[in-house]
Amino acid sequence: MTELVANETESQLGTRIEIAVIDDDADFLQFMEDVLTDEGLYAVRCFTSPDMLYRAFEEKLPSILLLDMKMGEHQGDTVLQEVQTRWPNVCIIVVTGYPSLEDMRAKFQQKVFDYLAKPFSIDALRQTLDKAIVTYGLGRSQQDLLRERLGPRIRMLRTERNWSLKEFAAATNLSVSQLSSIERGAHLPSMESFLAICQALDHKPSDVFTSIRF
Repeated sequence: MTELVANETESQLGTRIEIAVIDDDADFLQFMEDVLTDEGLYAVRCFTSPDMLYRAFEEKLPSILLLDMKMGEHQGDTVLQEVQTRWPNVCIIVVTGYPSLEDMRAKFQQKVFDYLAKPFSIDALRQTLDKAIVTYGLGRSQQDLLRERLGPRIRMLRTERNWSLKEFAAATNLSVSQLSSIERGAHLPSMESFLAICQALDHKPSDVFTSIRF
């Protein structure tokens, strides 16, 4: 079976959340492609072998991987380890017919985002994907994500120093209203303002970005 690709144009794919699905069951892959494409939110790529998956990931990385753990000759845990090593930012959702979902959770604790036990309902799939979208901020612009993550982080660093906004304003030479807007995530600081904030908080700008996964 060759790689399955949803029938969207390149411009349409650019506006949708990229999902990859790997399973050795062609019928299941067709079902997943049909269901996810019908949602209207996703660009779907389906694979039957790890090598196909890896080659595709090198060309275009998806946001979410739906990974079957039992694929005949191919071991799901090997694929899991490979993807996490080479592409650690991909959200991985395990799809499994494992007899005990709790055993599966224990085996791969903290290594994947979530688990779906076969057979699962479309509603269960939808709910899991919705959680992933919110958690990973998928479908949002980088600017929106930066604004929403940076403000709360700055507020946390300020409160750790027990500074009021007024005291923070004095330390940065910025206005209280400007800092309040930044902390709420309503606006991004200018480069000069951000450097002043980092200097007042005694944090390197790179460390602040790293702490919010940028």
